[in-house]
Amino acid sequence: MKAKEFALTLGLSAGEYDQIEKGMGREPNENEIGMFSVMWSEHCSYKNTRRELRKFPTTGPAVLVKAGEENAGVVDAGDGLALAYKIESHNHPSAVEPFQGAATGVGGILRDIFTMGARPVAFMDSLRFGRPEAKGDDGKRTRSLIKGVVSGISHYGNCVGVPTIGGELVFDQAYDGNPLVNVFCLGTLRHDQIRRGAAKGVGNPVFYVGAKTGRDGLAGAAFASRDLTEESKADRPAVQVGDPFVGKLLFEACLELYARPDLVVGVQDMGAAGLTCSTCETASRGGSGIEIELDLVPQRETGMTPYEILLSESQERMLIIVHKGREAELKEIFARWGLDAAEIGTVTETGRVVVKEGGKVVADVPARILADDAPVYEREAKVPAKLAERQKLDLRKILPAKPKVREDLLKLATSPATGSRRWVWNQYDHMVGLRTVVRPGGDAAVLRVEKPGGGWVHVAMTLDGNGRWCAQDPREGSKALVAEACRNLACAGAVPLGLTDNLNYGNPHDPEIFWTLREGVEGMAEACRFFDLPVTGGNVSLYNQSPAGPIHPTPVVGVVGKVEEGVRLVPGILGKGGGVVLLLGTQESGGLGASLYLQEIHGVLAGKLGKVNLKAEKELHQLMRSVLKLKGVRAVHDVGEGGILWALAEMTFGEESGGAEVEIPCGSNERPEEALFGEGAGRILLEVDEEAVTGIEGLAKEAGVGCYRLGKTGGDIFVIRCGVVKEKWAGKELKDLFHNSLPKVLE
Repeated sequence: MKAKEFALTLGLSAGEYDQIEKGMGREPNENEIGMFSVMWSEHCSYKNTRRELRKFPTTGPAVLVKAGEENAGVVDAGDGLALAYKIESHNHPSAVEPFQGAATGVGGILRDIFTMGARPVAFMDSLRFGRPEAKGDDGKRTRSLIKGVVSGISHYGNCVGVPTIGGELVFDQAYDGNPLVNVFCLGTLRHDQIRRGAAKGVGNPVFYVGAKTGRDGLAGAAFASRDLTEESKADRPAVQVGDPFVGKLLFEACLELYARPDLVVGVQDMGAAGLTCSTCETASRGGSGIEIELDLVPQRETGMTPYEILLSESQERMLIIVHKGREAELKEIFARWGLDAAEIGTVTETGRVVVKEGGKVVADVPARILADDAPVYEREAKVPAKLAERQKLDLRKILPAKPKVREDLLKLATSPATGSRRWVWNQYDHMVGLRTVVRPGGDAAVLRVEKPGGGWVHVAMTLDGNGRWCAQDPREGSKALVAEACRNLACAGAVPLGLTDNLNYGNPHDPEIFWTLREGVEGMAEACRFFDLPVTGGNVSLYNQSPAGPIHPTPVVGVVGKVEEGVRLVPGILGKGGGVVLLLGTQESGGLGASLYLQEIHGVLAGKLGKVNLKAEKELHQLMRSVLKLKGVRAVHDVGEGGILWALAEMTFGEESGGAEVEIPCGSNERPEEALFGEGAGRILLEVDEEAVTGIEGLAKEAGVGCYRLGKTGGDIFVIRCGVVKEKWAGKELKDLFHNSLPKVLE
């Protein structure tokens, strides 16, 4: 097969091949074409999204490592403490091999964090599947995917001893053929422990450390950069196989290595594109070259070709450059941890990645062309043809003549889409390391982290996405996501420090899909600028579609923050009674557009999404942090999916929770369903002591934020009034449905 024909079979375009040939000044060989196919894939190069990603704000006083500079972003948390964090996707691998796809997603993001010199301290995951209650083969496959993915995440995370402390689990028909598995990891380090991934110092040795190389994960980056089809099961060899026990040994060995003064020059994990990526990226960052000998690469399979060794994505492997003369120190550390440490090459001054096998050159490519000079495209964008029709639909024609609020709420409690996620987090060790302060199920997770100079600080993290919102209005939906993430941190008393995002979309060659991506990025960028929230990196996952069609446009944002001094952490559930229920923020419901209520109760995605008032949001967040410094605050929970009624219901689902009697304001031109289930932003619910109300009202007035008394807590009955609606139910009735809905479907 001719070189150009071979390149086309690997996903490169004819124009891209011509660019490669021009850049190299000759016809590339098979190994070199393979290297370009993975490095110039969407997964590694972001060639279809790089122009859009430049719209994000990436700088700020807290930023220590910017987006795109290294494997993960790093921000300053004060007192010499730094936080390294990032989110990555493993969508396609999880679709064809759910257990290993999810497990290696955890392993991959773990390496991104400890590569920076940080100790990983927490995971969160954002998971999206089709409907598990569906009949026939679709439901059976979805249930199998859910169990496989959750098992894979728990297996790897539990084995390496890093807690999974929260996340989200979404069921929607839009993800039937293409589930989403996004994993977020946080690590801690001192400022002086930050490690860089640059190959510098001519003559310095290049080491391969960790597990041996096999044929698993072959060209996985290219596999993740094309649509899923009915034949995608044949791509299982592109799915990596992880070993968390080796992963644990690897990160402990690396952290011990980093502690040796002036030993390590540069470090890079072998993730997507494996040995190819780690060599060309470190060489390009360092303005140098690297020469390696493949016969020295530890291999667990016989007869591997240069092409296979270069493109393998076998897990638990790292490339480390050390100062010449100190090789013995590295070998001693890795031998003690029972891991391979092979000197496979040296740093050169050529600016090229030269690969040899038995002394014979089998690939010779300029590092910068591979790592940084992939083509950058600006795709055609077009407003989706059916979007305006969905937005203009008269939602009141969908609603019944007489509200059925009690019946609707029971349906929500019964649905696995809204039920308790305890079935998931009970499989995760969320307490290992003894740092977890706020456990899964709250608005944000909180960790206790030791400061370099002694003492402790609380760090909060949250993960949010909403495909429905972004399908109906990608710009406003993305703004709402950032606002919700910051609001979640405010409910934990935390100031946001930085954001990482995972942009999950369909095929960028479709103008309607690319329009939603562009709008989503611009909406997210606007909100981040307003909240002074730098984007320190993340992941773009495109081609998320199957023969059934594309997924909803689904950006997912992870935000980390520092809990302010003096804040009292409170739960998100009501106590036994005797408290006052307050609403902070706005009384505007935002309407039912793109709401969970419409989807779960009436089976439609329709209506216009309410606009986010970023100024009001920011004022609310600042107020919330002040309120949490007062005595008498018993519980706090933000209003999001399901609206204010579902938020109140969730606050009664705790083991010791009692009931409440509340009245929700209903506008004169508003249906009760809109007031109760609308998902308008900018609202937080509180349970407080009677004695605390006056102080909170004073702070709210000073801040210019609304504060409304809704009712009181007590008893075992939940009573709700809203306009013409007055309903009540036993708290236990709703609670049992909520906690059993997901296990009932899955088990």
